[in-house]
Amino acid sequence: MTTTTERADSPDSHRPALTLALSRPTGEGTRCTRSSKAKACFVKTRDRLSLSHRMGEGRGEGWPDGFAGREQTRIKRGAFLEPHCMLFVFLTAMLLAASAIGAAVATRANSVLLEAEQFAQPGGWVIDPQFMDQMGSPFLLAHGLGNPVADAQTTVEFPAAGTWRVFVRTRDWVATWKAPGAPGRFQVLLNGQPLSTTFGTNGADWHWQDGGIVAITSPRSTVALRDLTGFEGRCDAILFTRMTDFVPPNTDPALAAFRRQLLGHPDAPESAGEFDFIVVGGGMAGTCASISAARLGLKVALVQDRPVLGGNNSSEVRVWLQGARNKEPWPRVGDIVAELEQARRAHYGPANTAELYEDEKKLAVARAEPNLKLFLEHRVIAAATNAGRLAAVIAQDIRSGRRFRLGAPWFADCTGDAALGFLAGAEFDMTPQGRMGPCNLWNVAETDGPVPFPRCPWALDLSRRPFPGRGRAPEPPNILHLGGWYWESGFDRNPFTEMEYVRDWNFRAMYGAWDALKNVDKVLPNHKLNWSAYILGKRESRRLLGDMLLTLDDLKTGRQFPDGCVPTGWKVDLHLPDPRYEKGFEGDAFISRAEFGPYPMPFWVPYRCLYSRNVPNLFMAGRDISVTHEALGAVRVMRTGGCMGEVVGMAASLCRQHSADPRSVYDRYLNELQDLLRRGVGKNPGEHSEYDNAGEPPPTKSRPALNAAPPAWLKDAGPNLARTATVTVSGSNDTARNPSSLLTDGKLDLHENSQRWLRDAPLPHGIEFAWDKPQAVHAARIVSGYTSANGKPGSPVTAFRWQYHDGAEWREIRGASAEANSQVDWSARFDAVTSTRLRLLITAAPTGISRIWEIELYGETASSSGRRRP
Repeated sequence: MTTTTERADSPDSHRPALTLALSRPTGEGTRCTRSSKAKACFVKTRDRLSLSHRMGEGRGEGWPDGFAGREQTRIKRGAFLEPHCMLFVFLTAMLLAASAIGAAVATRANSVLLEAEQFAQPGGWVIDPQFMDQMGSPFLLAHGLGNPVADAQTTVEFPAAGTWRVFVRTRDWVATWKAPGAPGRFQVLLNGQPLSTTFGTNGADWHWQDGGIVAITSPRSTVALRDLTGFEGRCDAILFTRMTDFVPPNTDPALAAFRRQLLGHPDAPESAGEFDFIVVGGGMAGTCASISAARLGLKVALVQDRPVLGGNNSSEVRVWLQGARNKEPWPRVGDIVAELEQARRAHYGPANTAELYEDEKKLAVARAEPNLKLFLEHRVIAAATNAGRLAAVIAQDIRSGRRFRLGAPWFADCTGDAALGFLAGAEFDMTPQGRMGPCNLWNVAETDGPVPFPRCPWALDLSRRPFPGRGRAPEPPNILHLGGWYWESGFDRNPFTEMEYVRDWNFRAMYGAWDALKNVDKVLPNHKLNWSAYILGKRESRRLLGDMLLTLDDLKTGRQFPDGCVPTGWKVDLHLPDPRYEKGFEGDAFISRAEFGPYPMPFWVPYRCLYSRNVPNLFMAGRDISVTHEALGAVRVMRTGGCMGEVVGMAASLCRQHSADPRSVYDRYLNELQDLLRRGVGKNPGEHSEYDNAGEPPPTKSRPALNAAPPAWLKDAGPNLARTATVTVSGSNDTARNPSSLLTDGKLDLHENSQRWLRDAPLPHGIEFAWDKPQAVHAARIVSGYTSANGKPGSPVTAFRWQYHDGAEWREIRGASAEANSQVDWSARFDAVTSTRLRLLITAAPTGISRIWEIELYGETASSSGRRRP
């Protein structure tokens, strides 16, 4: 069944229609596939259908926002929803919206709403926006690692003095597991005096906790949040109302409309402008995509919901870069990654400090681009589509709550979670169970004296259970094994609707382990909990489907694609619960193990994995590209994602140049994309800078030379005449690093790609040899190509011909040409020619790049005497 819904009275009705979707809960087994009959995106789910505007539950925003909503959606749930059911859902949503707006209008003159993230002085509380797709708003988190954080404080103007009732939207975060103790307790202070109610003490779900009646004696007052424990207390909002019998709405769409009315925000988003290219997600992939496109002349907007760039490679999450960059045959892919790369690494234990991640350097590189506009601390919450194409995104400022509309003809989903693609109706896949889970890394550090730690009865009870780093007597604990990448959970949890659960489970594991060490084992008396990420470091969720779906078999067989453009350099790395620590936590394991699978590296990911197959103007880069679950294990690391971003930015520039979509870049402009891959978009060649990558085999410093296989006749040949010639070339990529002298230096170690002459200008490429006196040349040898990380030479020049100059013009040498050469070590003997000048003319080479280690030319031998051409 197809439904179409419109709001003709929308103040935004002149804009492209905003997609409005029936909720598609991401429950167990969510998978999007293409139906051969309906050509529609179907979703399998066992959850109920509902209307929603949250990314974890639906697509688009709800009707109360006043958007023009037009949709053609098919939803499969056993059978299609009947028309009368659709009408019921529609009318129910409209009534909810109307009642919410009416309630808000009725209470606006008598109510004051304080969003916690808007406090003027957050103190030690941190803004947490990770779960706003489910709850509609960020919240303040008291992330003190057991030490109460400094007060958050702000000033509020009340309409009048008098009697007011207080509500605080909060929750007891451990009540989900019926755990005792309510560790997230906090107080609300009014003009320095705490209210009688202690908040965060009841209710597993977010709700408005009643704070009682207060007397406001002055219209201008201060409000503060006081953390009582340091153990993850959380506050979403505070409501003061003079209607003492009023109960605020707690669920959307009513709550969303209520917030907007009391904050004075318009129903329609404000315009933030039109761009050529909008990138959503500011991790390594999105940052590189934005910079790449901006440097190629596009007007770019980068929307990122954090104050820093880099995602997992930021001071907030602290995961180091892995993967390959700047590899042959595209050695300039990775230049921007190299610009952003950190100078130092120390990634386990207390040495993993914030400054190592150089957040300011990433921001400075992005801000230096005049064509790039950063929308930091903005989260995309909705998408507008027109005839199946993305037309705009709606981004919410996570501090003010204001919403903005950004329009463009092309977009890139670099969110990792495929959040934009999901909102736009892009087809996707998601492994039902056994996904890789997220981490919250943590570490401990030694101090000058004893540091006590309270018992945590609400944490995971690990008093009699093993965990990494605990050690066994008489072995001491190993602090470097605490809080590493393998402290990971959520393998079978929904990566959207259950992420607060997963993050909090990680916290309970951390606090339970530290409680066991300090209070049960009574070790590390002078150590303290030093740092923990409160932002999840995610690994796997949705994967958008492109024209090519990369598989594990592709990797293992080293399949070569004509559009290969992104180098991998990480083994197939999949995480599963570690059975050594799983007992008693089945279904909620919190320690993982990695299963590695080798394949020939570097492998080149095809461009067709980097755009959506059904949303024609949507790119993707990062861990949400078109790969299977198994193949994701090889491409999900951040250097690889950054290289994807660079390529997407290049392709976006071709889309604008040709008024084309991403698919057309492959179909019609692949040669132009490869020209950009050759040139790169970095300010300095990244191949000049070294990097560490645990995924690649380290280079062997004392390895024997890898020699080519010379022809049998070479042992009887005379001197190599090429070494006595003056060599002239049509150009070199880098005259300092790839000079023509490398062609005849006599060095033939194929391990050493640095010993080659390279040329990537438009073909043909020419190499001329000249002597003062005529030389009789009877044989030629060309050793060309490059050696990949697996030690296999390949990609020689494929079409070429030898010519000699007869004093008036160039003539072909019969028997000295090739049209489909596949030999790295090519050679030929021919009837001798006598001349002062010979020339090699190269007319075809892989990706248009000529790479040659050595050229050799030989005169007559005893076995060839008498064969001479004048």
